[in-house]
Amino acid sequence: MQKISKKGRDKEYTYGYKRFSLLGALFISTVLLVGSFFVIKECAERFMNPQVPNAQGMFFLAIFGIVINGFAALRLTRGGSISERAVSLHMLEDVFGWVAVLVVSIVMMFVDLPVLDPALSIGISIWVLYNVYKNLRETFRVFLQQAPQDVNIGQLQQSLLAIEGISSIHDIHLWSLDGESNVMTLHVVIKEDLSVADSHALKSRIRILLNEKKIAHATIEIESIGEECELLHC
Repeated sequence: MQKISKKGRDKEYTYGYKRFSLLGALFISTVLLVGSFFVIKECAERFMNPQVPNAQGMFFLAIFGIVINGFAALRLTRGGSISERAVSLHMLEDVFGWVAVLVVSIVMMFVDLPVLDPALSIGISIWVLYNVYKNLRETFRVFLQQAPQDVNIGQLQQSLLAIEGISSIHDIHLWSLDGESNVMTLHVVIKEDLSVADSHALKSRIRILLNEKKIAHATIEIESIGEECELLHC
């Protein structure tokens, strides 16, 4: 899904395929959610019937698992999209799982404490569930087109009104395609009629400001004072 999300826009998806990364994040989060509940269920049963594992075999297997999964997790932590964070969380779950196996194997070499393994597994599962909840919450916020939380619309509007020639701003809509690429539409009322060149210059100043505020795509409509905007009545 992450690879598909990098495709540009076409006639079918006019904003591009960025939201496909959200589908990947939703799928991975669901897998983690279901998997964590199964782990907790199995661990609860093992509390009732503790099993004595092979501590030495667990030790060497845990080291191998930490190295392999740790390398993969390190590479994935560089991504910033919701989908990449979900995959990174999945890999971190594996890393922490192997760390738990390593800890249990070392302890079991000296102390007979078989309940330690399910106890650590439950702790890791709870941590995963908490992060899955945060990831799903952000995913649904983007799906429902909530305004990005890292953009203060009130402050942004004040910054726009400070641009010379702008009288007022209305019909502002701000949303995100994938949690990273933000999109905005707005109507700008100018104080006096502008030439085509001046209108282009004003739009350029507005786009520069919006780019600084992490808004990559903006649709700007210029209106004159007294011009009736039909969208105000919608």
